[in-house]
Amino acid sequence: NEYKMAATLRVILGADNAAKLTLPTGIPDSVEDLIGEIRRHFAVSGNFRLQYRDAEFDNEFVNLTTQTCFLPMNPHPQAPSLRSQPWPTNFQIPEFSYEVRLKTALRRKRQALMLEVKRNNQQLIQSKMERTFAYRRQEVIEDMRFIAEFKNRWPALFTSRQVNAEFTRITTVPLLSTFMSKLDHYSSQLMRVFKKKGGTVGRSINLIMAATDKNPTVEVRRECVLKALCVYLNEKPDSLMKECLDVDLVSMREMEKMVLGVYVVRHEGADSTDPPEDVGIVIEGCTVLQDLGDVASGCAVLLGLIYSLNLSYPKDLRYTFEFLQKVLMELDGNKLSNKVQVLKNKLHE
Repeated sequence: NEYKMAATLRVILGADNAAKLTLPTGIPDSVEDLIGEIRRHFAVSGNFRLQYRDAEFDNEFVNLTTQTCFLPMNPHPQAPSLRSQPWPTNFQIPEFSYEVRLKTALRRKRQALMLEVKRNNQQLIQSKMERTFAYRRQEVIEDMRFIAEFKNRWPALFTSRQVNAEFTRITTVPLLSTFMSKLDHYSSQLMRVFKKKGGTVGRSINLIMAATDKNPTVEVRRECVLKALCVYLNEKPDSLMKECLDVDLVSMREMEKMVLGVYVVRHEGADSTDPPEDVGIVIEGCTVLQDLGDVASGCAVLLGLIYSLNLSYPKDLRYTFEFLQKVLMELDGNKLSNKVQVLKNKLHE
């Protein structure tokens, strides 16, 4: 049969990766069979697109979607031919769609998203952030760009609202509501455990918790519990959150050199228990978020950014973040370090 002559296909697997596929018995009788043959030969599991050069369209690539597209000619002379050219012996399949068009599609989607950021259209921003999640995760995990560059490419992510949404997309757990409710839930147990701690660590914790006597607001209590947690786990609160006065330009410049942490700006003359002037987050020396309101919110959003940007926990805050992730947020909490496991056990005594 002249339509079953051997055929050779050029399959483009990537930007610099092409392979030849020889079909000794010719092109299969259906598009589905052809796709199946390519999948079997190259062990391809993802979706891809079949195209061929069509002489009727100046040899431009045309999608191959039905069996009639690759009938070379009508075998019955009395019937009109479906094509003016026979099925090509050397069939060129362009690069798979998820590789070929990824960068172009990503650029267009990012540009559309950035336009909505300028318009401050929160509803459309939310929708477009959801639709571009897979692109963004691939860029985060594979490209590992500097934070300043990534922020420039994805400015919509760097709001408390979108960090919360991104965290939920990754973990299915709401970030801020879960963090605050669990922190409040464990606060009384943590303070009970803290009071039993003696020595230098116990004295440091007592000094921190004394602020709750001056200002018993929930924001101050949360801040003190988080600071005391660091101390209890033999880590330094200053490594997690750095404070300075709004007139102390030297200290503010030093904060900008932080690798990762929460910054707290207080008004000159204000008490340490007064609401801060500003709370924000610095990563790799780049201020990525501002106006977060209070320290606990800053810590919660920082945890969300660590997940969203696929960052590692700072070594000098390893146990604090382990507690926040595995005990507070109950994420991957099956295996705990001995130090955090002991604290968790004491909370339930």
